[in-house]
Amino acid sequence: MSDIEIRDDRAGGRLEALGEGGEVVGHIEYFVLDAPRTALVPVHTIVEPAHEGKGIAGSLARELYAIAAREGVAVAPLCPYVVKWAARHPDEAPAADPELLRAAKDSPLLSR
Repeated sequence: MSDIEIRDDRAGGRLEALGEGGEVVGHIEYFVLDAPRTALVPVHTIVEPAHEGKGIAGSLARELYAIAAREGVAVAPLCPYVVKWAARHPDEAPAADPELLRAAKDSPLLSR
């Protein structure tokens, strides 16, 4: 994993894992929910087939939660992978507020 760099493309709604030469080898698609309070909402995690099994998805999930912690915002995961990762890492991934999860599921940003 030392050759992987993670970049937050907030405007593009993607947290990207970059491999050698800057190639995107995986990403988490997410949006920012503003109400009832600010939260990062991951909706889909993808790792390119040639890079599966290298811990990239876990590194992306870990960084998403680290970004949220640094910014003082919550994470409301809708992505099944991130939900499972969070359940296995409760020390790094605080439980999602049910109200935020409902708001995320109802957000018009989900369909973009």
